[in-house]
Amino acid sequence: MKSYSVIFILLVSLFVTSCTDTLTDVGKGTLSYSDSIIVKASTFQITSKTDTIISIVSQPDSFLLGTFNDTIFGTIRAQILAQLNCPVGFKFPANSVADSAKIFLNYYSCFGSTTSPLDINIYEMTKTFSYTGIYPSNIDPNIYCDPDPNKRKELKIGERKITAGKNSSTSKSIVFKDTTKTFLNRFLDDSKFNSTNDFVNYFKGIYITAQFGAATLLNIGRQQLNMVYYYHYIHGTDTINNYLTFPASSEVRQVNCIQYPDRKKWVKLNDTITYLASPANLYTELNLPLDTIQARLKKDVNGKRLTINSAILRVNVAKTEEDTALHPVVKYVLLIKDKDNGKTPDNFFKNSELPSDTCSVLGRYTVGQVGSTSNYERYYSFDVATLIANELKHSGGNASAIKLRLIPVAVGTSTSTSGTTSISSIKQQYLMSAVRLRGNKENTKSVSDALTLKIIYSGF
Repeated sequence: MKSYSVIFILLVSLFVTSCTDTLTDVGKGTLSYSDSIIVKASTFQITSKTDTIISIVSQPDSFLLGTFNDTIFGTIRAQILAQLNCPVGFKFPANSVADSAKIFLNYYSCFGSTTSPLDINIYEMTKTFSYTGIYPSNIDPNIYCDPDPNKRKELKIGERKITAGKNSSTSKSIVFKDTTKTFLNRFLDDSKFNSTNDFVNYFKGIYITAQFGAATLLNIGRQQLNMVYYYHYIHGTDTINNYLTFPASSEVRQVNCIQYPDRKKWVKLNDTITYLASPANLYTELNLPLDTIQARLKKDVNGKRLTINSAILRVNVAKTEEDTALHPVVKYVLLIKDKDNGKTPDNFFKNSELPSDTCSVLGRYTVGQVGSTSNYERYYSFDVATLIANELKHSGGNASAIKLRLIPVAVGTSTSTSGTTSISSIKQQYLMSAVRLRGNKENTKSVSDALTLKIIYSGF
């Protein structure tokens, strides 16, 4: 019985082996070249340079205030122009009297020194914003608050000298008190509370600036004015105290003025290192050789239908500024096609768009271990397969090089009821961040690992 089992197993093994060999031979023998699938991979050199930014669209969620002298990226000076909203439709009780007013500036953190003094001044604006207007970060405050020293003195609402103190997870408030009756009584005119538009044309807003100090930038969140008033209760002589809040809310406009008065003096540009620095400071421009890519891919697939399976653009980090309080590393970077002399990136942010893959791709700062060693590599990577495929599709066979920009951004997310998290907003980064990237020199023949595009493609 055992002998029959052994013979049976040998016969089955022989049959399986024969079938496998036959199928392999048949496949090779009948598949012609025209039916075969070509799969290849190529690496391309991407050249880069630093792009100096004049301004960005001012739509921050938080605001920088102060001045910081930096010998790498240039001195930054930040000021705030903000409209205040009113309690629309509110009417004061009869015989109300204005008691006092306080302006609150809340901040969670600061960049730079926590002990250097700041002299913060608040002035009343003499010209207001249009709510639908788009305002750049290099806006001139003198347009919105009289530059004449004597007239501006009359517009001063409050002044405080502070030091930031250590960072905290809880908000800190800077309080400005004003008890000037002329100023207070203006807020008793509730006929101006009929609409937000009526109020901002009546009280045009506040201009916040730091007069001295060059080592601290505050990250300002909430800005609001509280007015305390009192009146006598109608059925007695008791005095009732209450207050109204006039917030710098989403219904009105706030603009963060960002200036780099000596950037040209400090920023040293070269071909091997490029920079990313926010806010409104330095970006990196990439040159994507689409014509070279098209020629290589077209040659390799030899008339077959081209499919781009993967295209990873990797930008390696040369140095971060994480060792300083001023420059946390850039966490998110938007890679976006630069068309019509920068109009495409500008319109992306003006229109509050989201990454589309055919024009813009989001990348994140990544730290990865190199094999099993104790070394680590830092980089940003972008999947540009859809972008390249779309460009080649619409090139008509005559692709040309295109420019891309790397832009530091702040990413907003939302979570659905099912628990899925998705990107809800992309804005140009308004907090301090910086990183130095490895770049490729122009006209370099060899492909560098500093800035590479690796494409896997097939033809069938």
